[in-house]
Amino acid sequence: MDVLSIILAAVIAFAVTALLGKWMVPFLHKINFGQTIREVGPKWHQKKNGTPTMGGFMFIVGILVALAACIPMLLKNGKTLSDDMVGTRVIGGYLMALAFGGIGFIDDYIKVVKKRNLGLTVVQKLALQCVAAGGYLFAMKLAGATSVTMIPFVGPVDFGIWFWIVAFLGIIGMVNAVNFTDGIDGLNGSVTFFVSVFFMIIAGMLKSSGMGILASACAGGCLGFLIWNFNPAKVFMGDTGSLFLGGMVCAMGFGLNIPILILLMGIIYIIEILSVVLQVTYFKATHGKRLFKMTPIHHSFEMSGWSEVKICAVFSAVTAVAGVVSVFLAMTAYGIV
Repeated sequence: MDVLSIILAAVIAFAVTALLGKWMVPFLHKINFGQTIREVGPKWHQKKNGTPTMGGFMFIVGILVALAACIPMLLKNGKTLSDDMVGTRVIGGYLMALAFGGIGFIDDYIKVVKKRNLGLTVVQKLALQCVAAGGYLFAMKLAGATSVTMIPFVGPVDFGIWFWIVAFLGIIGMVNAVNFTDGIDGLNGSVTFFVSVFFMIIAGMLKSSGMGILASACAGGCLGFLIWNFNPAKVFMGDTGSLFLGGMVCAMGFGLNIPILILLMGIIYIIEILSVVLQVTYFKATHGKRLFKMTPIHHSFEMSGWSEVKICAVFSAVTAVAGVVSVFLAMTAYGIV
């Protein structure tokens, strides 16, 4: 296990992301890349109108620099790109996240520059996301990945063709769930930081240095971004950042061959997207009644009097607890306990 490489990846990603903010935040202000706050949201969010968006570029670059610096260190230590499928699970995973981030950038660009607040249409966005998810899974298959995945308390299970079908749908669903978690200062970055830390711990247990580097770089990037995004936010990550982070979460889960843990580790993401689905379904079924005060559900907590800082703290704590349980479940899946 290359502990030094993993620690260095986190430090580099943190430093590059944090330092980029000193240039990027003023630059986004200068070119008027400000977020337009929708009137249907909480009224007090209107004061955030004009806050720079697309700040996700900061950690996208930070993570890329960390990988570029640390992956060669593994190769110098005698590993090859085929070890632990580093070339596909790590680099391919990052490229998938980058593809999702690119979709988010197009969406943000349309909103900010073209002044169409809803960005890409649902059909356009889903079509592009299908290409990104399908391309990643196809690359994994070509690199030798199988339909065998690890299940807690059971071990390896071969789901056959159903693995690829569920994986395809699961990636698209989880990426959008992470996207829904972005809505208040610091929330998405905080939750994804803890998800990354616990995936890093699992990678350490499995002696998967490549995946450890990917996870630690993501954790460092999120932490560096929070310097600029924590309440009151000086910059938003935009769909550029939130869709990228969704891709990274999936890359970590699938890269460690235990994607089922994404559901537990990402429990906050799941709750966020389910709240939207339930709200819409209930609204249509009852001809206008609402199940929650507002969705995604973090807005419902806001409208109940919770501060943005409190929501971030509670949601992060829930993620941390889920992360501890996930580590234990990963140990049972791999027969470590």
